[in-house]
Amino acid sequence: MFDYKWFHVVTVSLCMVVGSEVSARETIEVVGSSTVYPFSTVVAERYGRSSGKPTPKIESTGSGGGMKLFCSGVGTNFPDITNSSRRMKLSEFAQCQRNGVEEIIEVQVGFDGIVLANSINVPVMNLSRQDIFLALAARVPGARDGELIENPYTTWQQVNPSLPDDPIEVLGPPPTSGTRDAFVELAMEGGCKKTPWLAAMKKSDKQDFKAICHTIREDGLYIEAGENDNLIVQKLQANPRALGIFGFSFLDQNADTVHGASIESVGPDFESIADKSYPISRPLYFYVKKAHVGVVPGIQDFINEFTSEKAWGEEGYLADKGMIPLPTAQRKATAKNIRALVSMTGDEALK
Repeated sequence: MFDYKWFHVVTVSLCMVVGSEVSARETIEVVGSSTVYPFSTVVAERYGRSSGKPTPKIESTGSGGGMKLFCSGVGTNFPDITNSSRRMKLSEFAQCQRNGVEEIIEVQVGFDGIVLANSINVPVMNLSRQDIFLALAARVPGARDGELIENPYTTWQQVNPSLPDDPIEVLGPPPTSGTRDAFVELAMEGGCKKTPWLAAMKKSDKQDFKAICHTIREDGLYIEAGENDNLIVQKLQANPRALGIFGFSFLDQNADTVHGASIESVGPDFESIADKSYPISRPLYFYVKKAHVGVVPGIQDFINEFTSEKAWGEEGYLADKGMIPLPTAQRKATAKNIRALVSMTGDEALK
């Protein structure tokens, strides 16, 4: 015989567990990109002050680390939002789907430039993307077409006679960083393709091409400095001849101590990144777990604040922090989709 009393007790108990799970967290949790982190933090502080609700918790884990946490599952044990300094990869989208994170809202919030900066106590460098590739790749072209050799270059002058005779020493982000992903794609690959037989390889053998062009040397001349861009800035002050890789916003905020190298004679500034004449610029994103909207209080209001004109507009407070705004029409279209909670599809994620 069916025990209705037992069923009622179990049902009530389950409801209490689910209810406590839902109400266990009143604070929005955001993980991800160290580049987007300062922008997200400013928005969180403004949202907390204006709404009277708890200020969202923002954690800098790197874009890759943030995606892994975000895609781990649905529920208040998992983050609500992840910031990213590159677009979500198709493999990450698939991982989200496997773990029940089925509806994801993608928000492109603006642009940023990747800079190679050094101390203001030494001259500004003018680098090409080919210089960057030859200085930092694990393997570089040899004397004959099709020949690859372990990178022999130890000074910038060996890479290009017009550059200073300074040791190659570059402080940069780890593999979990979206800045690292964007840097190898935009700067390293851009320089790699200057060698004709390597450029041709992209069509004939994409996997080998990527292995060559995206692999950074590991002999100590490129130093992984973690996700803390402020730490890189501090190290550049201690070692003026070293270069550091980070987002334009950090350059903008530390202009009294460091300056950015020109890339192919174009300096990193607000205008050159906005008009895309600066060769190493990239879009910035955040991703929202739609299943958490209406469960964790305030998510809709927080993303509305982030995409308000007073925040991400041309005269907004994020522009004051160094973020390059999207064109007006794109901001309006994106804001409309956000307020309608339109989810992305797998076709929109990077392959």
